[in-house]
Amino acid sequence: MEIITHVPTYSKREKLKGNENSTAEEEAGCVIIIQKADPLVNLHSEKAILIGIEIPATYDRDSHLGFRKISLTESMQELERLADTAGAEVAGQIKQKRVNPSQERNLEEALGIKVVDRTELILDIFAQHARSREGKLQVELAQSNFLLTRLTGHGILMSRLGGGIATRGPGETKLEYDRRRIRERIAGLKKEIEKVRKERSLRREKRRRSHLPIAALVGYTNSGKSTLLNSLTKANVLTEDKLFATLDPTIRRVYLPAEKIILLTDTVGFIQKLPHQLIAAFRATLEEITEADLLLHVVDASHPYFEDQIAAVYTVLEELKCVAKPMITIFNKIDKLGKKIPEKLLKKYHPGVAVSALYDQNLEKLRGTLVTFLSQPPAQLASNLS
Repeated sequence: MEIITHVPTYSKREKLKGNENSTAEEEAGCVIIIQKADPLVNLHSEKAILIGIEIPATYDRDSHLGFRKISLTESMQELERLADTAGAEVAGQIKQKRVNPSQERNLEEALGIKVVDRTELILDIFAQHARSREGKLQVELAQSNFLLTRLTGHGILMSRLGGGIATRGPGETKLEYDRRRIRERIAGLKKEIEKVRKERSLRREKRRRSHLPIAALVGYTNSGKSTLLNSLTKANVLTEDKLFATLDPTIRRVYLPAEKIILLTDTVGFIQKLPHQLIAAFRATLEEITEADLLLHVVDASHPYFEDQIAAVYTVLEELKCVAKPMITIFNKIDKLGKKIPEKLLKKYHPGVAVSALYDQNLEKLRGTLVTFLSQPPAQLASNLS
C-alpha cells in the first residue's frame, strides 16, 4: 500500500507551517492513498483514494492572463487523470485542510506504507513513458534531484562508526552517505545528458544547413499535438488519450502549398505547476523549443478550463525564455464542441486557427497560415505574429 500526497505550496515561497526548514512553490494540494489490487480481477494494479487539501487563497498566476483562483475540484480532476495514467484505479475522494512533510513521515511510520506526492506521481508517469536513452537519463536525473530534497535521517543515531583514512569524527551518517551517493549519480547523469545535448546540437546544426524553417509543437499535455503531427506529416507517432504519452521529440517534414517545406517537432506536453525538476532535467529536449523559428501552440478547445491551460503553457515558455517567439495558436478538438470557436477568441490569440486534428478539419487553413509565415521576411514576421 502507498500514500501519494501533494503538499500545499505558495507563490511567495512562504515557509510551510509546522516545518520551518521547508519552502515550496505555488501549487494546490492533494493526496492519494493507493492499495494493491488483484491484477487478475482488474487491469489496474493499484486502487487509489484521492484526498484534496484545501488551501486558502491559492491562485494561478500568469503575466498574460492575470490571476484566477484554482478550484479544488479542478485540481482533483487533474490529479485523477494523473493517477489513472500512472496505473491506479480511483476508488474515492476525501477532502481535508493540510498535510505537510512531517505529517507525511508520521503517516509512513503509523501505517507502514510509502508516502508519495504529486511531483513523484508525475515523475513516475514520465519513467513509465520514457523510451529512448535520452528520455530515461532525463527522468532519472529529475527523480534523483527530487529525492535529494526529500532525504531525511536521524543524525548521529544512523552513524557508521569507524576510524582510518577519510573518516570524519564518529563517521559518516547514513543520511550523509545517501546524499553523497545521489550527488555523485546526479553528476554522472549530467555528464551523460551533456553528451546528448551536444549530439542534439550537432543534429540541429545539420538541419539548419538545410535552410528549412523549424516549427515546434507546444501545448498542455493531451491537447492533441502528436495527433496533429500525424495528420500534417502522415507520421505514425504514438497517440493515446493519456497525460504525457509523448516524451521523446519527433521531427518530420511538412509539405505545404506553394512548394514550401517546414520541419515540425513534437515535444513533451506541459501541465499546471510542472515540477521544476522536470524542466531542469529535460533542458536537452526542451531546447528543440528554444531553437525553433515558430511555435505552434496546440490547445484542447473542448476542455472547460482551456484558457487556464494556455496560461500554464505560457508560464513554462517564460521559464524557457521563449514566450516572445512567433506563435500560432491552434484550437484543436473542435469536433467535440458542437459549435464554432468565437471570433473574439481567435482575435484574442491572433493568429489563431480552429481545427480537428483527428478528423482533418480546417487543416488546409492551418497550412495556409504556415505558408503566410514562411512568405514573410524575418524582420516583419515578429511584428505580424506578436
